[in-house]
Amino acid sequence: MKKKYVVAFDQGTTSTRSILFNLQGGIEAIAQKELTQFYPQSGWVEHDPVEIFNDQRTTFHEVMVKTGVHPEEIAGIGITNQRETTVVWDKRTGEPIYNAIVWLDKRTTPICEVLKESGLESYVKEHTGLVIDSYFSGTKLKWILENVSGAREKALAGELLFGTVDSWLIYKFSNGEKHVTDHSNASRTMLFNIKELNWDNTLLHALDIPTSVLPKVQTSSSEFGIVDYNGHAIPILGVAGDQQAALFGQGGYKPGIAKNTYGTGCFLLMNTGKKHLSSNNGLLTTLGCSLKEQEISYVLEGSIFVGGAAIQWLRDKMKLIENASETEAICEGIPPLQNLFVVPAFAGLGAPHWDADAKGAIYGLTLDMGREEVIKATVEALAYQTKDVINAMIADSDNELLSLKVDGGASANNYLMQFQSDILDVPVDRPKMLEVTALGAAMLAGIEAGVWRLEDIENLREVDRKFLPTMDDETRNTKYSKWQQAVTRTKSTASNG
Repeated sequence: MKKKYVVAFDQGTTSTRSILFNLQGGIEAIAQKELTQFYPQSGWVEHDPVEIFNDQRTTFHEVMVKTGVHPEEIAGIGITNQRETTVVWDKRTGEPIYNAIVWLDKRTTPICEVLKESGLESYVKEHTGLVIDSYFSGTKLKWILENVSGAREKALAGELLFGTVDSWLIYKFSNGEKHVTDHSNASRTMLFNIKELNWDNTLLHALDIPTSVLPKVQTSSSEFGIVDYNGHAIPILGVAGDQQAALFGQGGYKPGIAKNTYGTGCFLLMNTGKKHLSSNNGLLTTLGCSLKEQEISYVLEGSIFVGGAAIQWLRDKMKLIENASETEAICEGIPPLQNLFVVPAFAGLGAPHWDADAKGAIYGLTLDMGREEVIKATVEALAYQTKDVINAMIADSDNELLSLKVDGGASANNYLMQFQSDILDVPVDRPKMLEVTALGAAMLAGIEAGVWRLEDIENLREVDRKFLPTMDDETRNTKYSKWQQAVTRTKSTASNG
């Protein structure tokens, strides 16, 4: 039967989805389930791994039933996932020994402090491309081994397995036959040497992690196992962490291309090609999507912890809006802000600041300001944080940014995209189809299946709109300078005197 479709499993921080793509890159169907968030303590964030797997299987079945597509028509499945989120499970039973610890979780900050005190900061930066931070998987794995009863002993006996969400899903779908991950996910663990492309013994020793728990690492576009659907074997042929998948889906397999995904956080990635650039400006060096018979590509990345989550805060905690889509009309309906800034450091500050102890703040409130001004300042904060990271990328790479490719939920907000273009002074390029993360995973699978070639990616991506800068230099510079002052005052190291 002719191969007509590729499926993407898109397992994110807030939802689990399955998307069926046709070979023109168009979406035939989407099924989605919201993911339960658990907050056991302040700063702790967890997911239920069993719920993740069940929801992924359920949404896949929904898409298949909804479309009536025969499983023999599917060329392959690509998986893209929330990165750094850590799962540890029993090798014999296939059951998790603890909830998944989510990338946002801050509980391992004390472990990170110990690593810093032991003088490992420069080693981690040089060999993993990362910084020592609770964001990454390695310290989360150590926490589980130390805090779950019997976990350390079982791990040493070879009875436990660790993985990011991709590994967990592959293991479950393959009925325990495959314990694997790809380069892009491995490079986010703080345990993987991105120069030598293997697990780093120095860091495994420092964190007291046995090698037996670790998955095999392979190229992002390769064979990862099979999914059984009503007796039909459908191969998993592509895997990538969500941000690298989005860069790939935006055509970012070429050096010099940058994209920003406006999701729960904001994630900026720039492909630097074969060059392993070590950032001097608080950025991370990570691995892009890898293909067979091609050299590995390196990526500069800046992670903004709170992006769309700040809009959720306006809705769920502050009750200032009922729906995120309201923010566009509100922003456009009031005059430009002069001196009001929201710094949404609710989970600390990410790149390029890396201040885990910073807290969210609002500066410049006066009596004539109200709900609408706070909303607008919160939306604009996404653009300002993006500029912080772009400036660092330009300094590290010696490349000028010619345009920014965008995707993710908040990129649908025309006000935000225009303000982003204005504050960066470059065009902002938004594709017609915003599901580029899922499309990137599908492309990796489709390339391995032979239904697409690498050069097809640019033809599959259609531009919806290009936002061009209209703000004058003086206004831009004044606004950004005041934003920088607000960030400086927000940092935990700021003087209180």
